[in-house]
Amino acid sequence: MENLIWATAFFVAIHLIVSGTPLRGAIVGVIGEKIYMALFAIASLGGIVWMIKAYPAARAAATVLWTPPRGLVDSAPLIMLIVFFFVVIGVLTPNPTALLTADRIGRDDAAQGINRITRHPVMWGIGIWGLMHMAVNAHSAAVILFGGFAFTALAGTLAIDHKRAKAFGDQWQSFKAQTSNVPFVALLSGRTTFKWSEIGWWRPLIALILFVVFLFGHKHLFGVSPIPNMTH
Repeated sequence: MENLIWATAFFVAIHLIVSGTPLRGAIVGVIGEKIYMALFAIASLGGIVWMIKAYPAARAAATVLWTPPRGLVDSAPLIMLIVFFFVVIGVLTPNPTALLTADRIGRDDAAQGINRITRHPVMWGIGIWGLMHMAVNAHSAAVILFGGFAFTALAGTLAIDHKRAKAFGDQWQSFKAQTSNVPFVALLSGRTTFKWSEIGWWRPLIALILFVVFLFGHKHLFGVSPIPNMTH
């Protein structure tokens, strides 16, 4: 369990303490943006591999903390479908909160597609994925692993907002006014209007295909079927 704790702490720290604070700027000032990005990518991947490697031993020694409600377990595939829509459509939609497309913040069409639902669709997708897996596994190792991913993703939305506000000022405030961090808040408050044409048909189709692949391949890949009552 201790190895998983250290691995998760490392992953959270490099994202929220290094990348999410002025420490990032200080490091970039010394080694440059490109070297920093390369090292950060290597460190992130290394952290994920470390967490995955540490998980089986932690799972074997884990303590069961609660009994997942049957309804939650049964609804898990549907919630994961929403996760796939958020993550896949989010990745395929230019987003001013992303590092490589931050220059879109000043554009009139900055808040479009899934960004009208939330300006952090990928982060929320990862966060919901982590919370759901933590809830249905219901043991201490899952809380550390999946809770670590969820915390990093959801806290990361706040860190990104802070960095973008500091870097882009009024342009960021204009974009922020048309969107919301928490999904659907901007839509429900009337600050934006959902336009299906901005999402199109091909992004959801790709998300659906990947969802089906992972749904039926989950048992082969991870040893557990996410489909209720399916054992083979």
